[in-house]
Amino acid sequence: MTFSQGRPRLGAWRDGDDTWFRVWAPRAERVDVVVTTPDGPSRCEPLARSLDGYFTACLREVNVGDRYRYRLDGGSAFPDPASRFQPDGPHGASQVIDPNAFVWTDENWRGVDRADLIIYELHVGTFTPEGTYAGVRERLPYLADLGVTALELLPLAQCPGRRNWGYDGVNLFAPAEAYGHPDELRRLVDAAHRLGLAVLLDVVYNHLGPDGNYLGVYSDAYFSERHHTDWGEALNFDGPGSQHVREFFFENALHWVREYHIDGFRLDATHIIHDDGPRHFLAELTERVRAAEPRRRILMIAEDYRNWAHIYRPVHDAGWDLDAVWADAFHHHLRRFFTGDHEDYYRDYSGTTLDLATTIRKGWFYCGQHSEQFGGPHGTDPSELAYPQFVVSLQNHDQVGNRACGDRLNHAIEPAAYRAAAALLLGSPLTPMLFMGQEWGADTPFAFFTDHHEELGKLVTAGRRNEFRHFAAFAEPTAQQAIPDPQAESTFRASTLCWDELAQPAHAALLRLYRRLCRWRRTEPALCATPRSGMVAAALDDATILIARYGAAPAILIVVRLRGAGRVDARAHLPDELAGLRWEIDFTTEDEPFSLEPRRPELIGGDGTLSIAFAGPAAVILRLASN
Repeated sequence: MTFSQGRPRLGAWRDGDDTWFRVWAPRAERVDVVVTTPDGPSRCEPLARSLDGYFTACLREVNVGDRYRYRLDGGSAFPDPASRFQPDGPHGASQVIDPNAFVWTDENWRGVDRADLIIYELHVGTFTPEGTYAGVRERLPYLADLGVTALELLPLAQCPGRRNWGYDGVNLFAPAEAYGHPDELRRLVDAAHRLGLAVLLDVVYNHLGPDGNYLGVYSDAYFSERHHTDWGEALNFDGPGSQHVREFFFENALHWVREYHIDGFRLDATHIIHDDGPRHFLAELTERVRAAEPRRRILMIAEDYRNWAHIYRPVHDAGWDLDAVWADAFHHHLRRFFTGDHEDYYRDYSGTTLDLATTIRKGWFYCGQHSEQFGGPHGTDPSELAYPQFVVSLQNHDQVGNRACGDRLNHAIEPAAYRAAAALLLGSPLTPMLFMGQEWGADTPFAFFTDHHEELGKLVTAGRRNEFRHFAAFAEPTAQQAIPDPQAESTFRASTLCWDELAQPAHAALLRLYRRLCRWRRTEPALCATPRSGMVAAALDDATILIARYGAAPAILIVVRLRGAGRVDARAHLPDELAGLRWEIDFTTEDEPFSLEPRRPELIGGDGTLSIAFAGPAAVILRLASN
């Protein structure tokens, strides 16, 4: 069988009046597809076997909406590993879907450049009360008005149950049926593109979920005998049979790009994607995906704590050519500064303004120095990487949801400090990411939730509470029992955003600030493209950070006071070409539209000084004086 450019290689797909079926099952001698129509009897048809273990058939009189399973060697029948829809969940039959029936309107869409990213991370099930793709689509005008440029959807692969973060996915080609039909996801992406919003998808290529995973039925080569993870069996990207396993995952990424017009991926926990072969899976994945859609900007973003610069270097520089990395040091230093968190991985972060400024200058903090968490030198020098290659946040699904009770940063600090931190995030040269509801200071938590069968669910609940026993606040069993039960529907419901909060004055004022900051970042020339030679980040004292952006005229200064009142002089930390200039305040986070009780900083400018008096936490944005 030969494949034309863009044609699927796995699963079931329509070709005119025909339906193709193809599955890899190398240890089977015979594979039949058992097709069930809505109103008729089942039919069983044999697939032809190739020498490398692929089984293929082209059948007439199989229609969109028909359901099917594969029967191996006359035994039990199982869902398709590359099923495009599982209407009855991961244990049910697969359904024939025709992606070509959807009429796209985004033929002129080319994507969003890495330097223009303002990412908004959301969970489809809790972003709106509906918890569906259609619910997200209805809120797209709101997100476009907010000023973000890309949505990042938590994983959509089919999971067991009706509620899940998505990291227990087992049907990697099938969008979760709890959120709607696959065409509803296509409508969401198409509508986002019409509004100028890219759509990124979080995918999990390091393990599969514990319930409904049938890959091992088809081949034991899917899972590694040499590598292991804490979350489940490691996938086999470098052992016997790995070339076919790699193709399965390449095909999965291409499926999202071609059939759903996804603009790129956040690759979950790439540090546990094990591959000791001659070319790393991630490098080949990146090349294959980009080659498949050369007209669009496909973004590849890793979640990786190793701080290895070569992952993000181009191929000609011995790199893997990924676009960016989640760089958590920015968050960790801020969390330590504001709340004093020092347990677990926070022990590696001082939370000082000096180290926070260093992180902003470098992109990540650990560049080879000793790490207590890792017990030795950690990281490499990132100075050759561009600032947009570091994705930073004040909160994300991990840093909120992996707290015992899912509490947000705005639940722990005063509103003025939270506003100042927003300006630091959106004024830095690093790529900013917002987590859903952050822009109005949502009162709702985002807790960890699952919907597994009872036996597995009990283990998940016990494990969730047990993992916090090393934290002082949860050392006692009674305290652990206060941690929300991930299996309880109430935990999921409590994590759903309450959009009625936007009618409250404090939430509405904060939203105005975020809109102002996003628009400012997108339209201010000095913020749009900053080389390393055109940026200064410095600690003015133990509570204040200066960022100077002058890669393009006119220059911009951002002075952020994170705690308490005080007076600082920023001029001594400016480069020579900016030190002698006169400055004026453009806006502050304590201006009346953004704060119900404004404590606006004052610029006390004089010859040779650039002094700012802060009555409390605030950020001041300064531009060159007009006269």
